[in-house]
Amino acid sequence: MLKRLLREQFNKNIHTRILFTNMITFVFGLIALTMFSGYVVKQIAYDQVQQELLREAKRVNFALLQQKDQAWGTPPAGQTNDQAQGRQEMLQFLADIFEARITVFDRQGNIMDTSAEQEVVPGSQVDAKFVKLLNKGETALARAVDQETGQLIFAAVVPMGNNGNKDVIENGILLETNPVNLDHALNKMRLYLVIGGMAILVIFMFISAYLALSISRPISRLATTVAELNRGNYVLSAGERPLEEIKALAGQLSQLAMRLQEMHAESRRMEEERAQLFAEISHELRTPLTAVQGFVEAIRDGMVQDEALLNRYLDTIYTQTIHITRLVDDILALSRLESGNITVEKLPMDLITLAQGVVISMEAMAGSKNTSVLFEKNTENAVVLGDVDRMEQIIRNLLKNAVRATENGTVRVGVEVRQGEVVLTIEDDGIGIAPEDLPHIWDRFYQVKNQRGGYLQEKGSGLGLVIVKKLVQLQGGSIDVTSQLGRGTTFNINFPSYNRKY
Repeated sequence: MLKRLLREQFNKNIHTRILFTNMITFVFGLIALTMFSGYVVKQIAYDQVQQELLREAKRVNFALLQQKDQAWGTPPAGQTNDQAQGRQEMLQFLADIFEARITVFDRQGNIMDTSAEQEVVPGSQVDAKFVKLLNKGETALARAVDQETGQLIFAAVVPMGNNGNKDVIENGILLETNPVNLDHALNKMRLYLVIGGMAILVIFMFISAYLALSISRPISRLATTVAELNRGNYVLSAGERPLEEIKALAGQLSQLAMRLQEMHAESRRMEEERAQLFAEISHELRTPLTAVQGFVEAIRDGMVQDEALLNRYLDTIYTQTIHITRLVDDILALSRLESGNITVEKLPMDLITLAQGVVISMEAMAGSKNTSVLFEKNTENAVVLGDVDRMEQIIRNLLKNAVRATENGTVRVGVEVRQGEVVLTIEDDGIGIAPEDLPHIWDRFYQVKNQRGGYLQEKGSGLGLVIVKKLVQLQGGSIDVTSQLGRGTTFNINFPSYNRKY
């Protein structure tokens, strides 16, 4: 249960995870550091005790050699009481000075003299390992555990005398000490380490809490920002961003918010345009369909008896049907253009040859209105990069509009080069466009209602110029128009010259 609760708290949030991770890491690190430092200090202290004990053993050896009146190699059985007491007093004096127990023994391990307050019993021996150390002929250090108290005892063995030849060594000196104060100092040191570690742990807890908070708070703010984005609020607050990673993430979120705002605005605009388009389509189709329906109902109900009137009704129905067909075709073409489904294959083409061919094909239509179409070229090289079919559609639509707007007049088509661009001009001296209508000719379904005399220009779909402009832009060109009411209209189409690029 406790383990599951701790796991839930650990995985609760970033703040808790950082805090728990730092605390666990610090606690285990503190324990490992305390154990390692305690071990190192203890070993250093033990080494110092052993080295000091070795120096003391050498001093004891020197002090005993100065006692010329004492035969230190004599067994206890061969000593008088006065000699034995004197030698023991001497060893006790040295033991009190160096705070160690001193024992003199021979190469067989038999105890000759000791500083302990006890009578040397014949046959008493030191530990066998001390005998081995003595037989090596060198000073040596050793550690042992007292079997009675279980405490650690340090021992130093030095050959007695000043002859370094191990073959003539007869006796050895053993110094043993139990550093009680050392163990007390080590225990106190461990206590200080624990107390210091706890103090550092408390400080580290505050630092970790602050660090975890400084990391989790900006992330929480970013989470709130994402929630605001999800609710449609694209205006982000410019709060403090202390970390570079948080700043980068906040910058990406700001860019995302701007992009979402743009997409939302674009989507709303497209929805409005779609609704407007549907309304315009419904309005444009309703008028001819209503006319067709009215004439058809009149004919079906037998209200038209006169053959001439019947033929006029049928002609009107046919004209309106053609208009509906043209309107539907233009709507489909415009829809494909706006959705990007129409692609153009741009290849080098001669605009002079193309325009001249379209002019020739339109002469019959212009002749029916007693209008002449003239082609003028001011250059011999008018190569542009474009789609032949789409370019022909542009010229034909503009030329057809010019002919429709002109009666008993002239339409001029010209091609020239200006500042590295090929300019196609279609100019007529027809009815022209009123200034208030001119800005709206690029709008969908907008139709100019100009009249001259009793002539009303042929009704179109209101999408031709919109399609022309999009086709021009799709091929990297631009189009502009100038017009005066009653004096005609001029369209200028500019395309980058192919010769200028290559």
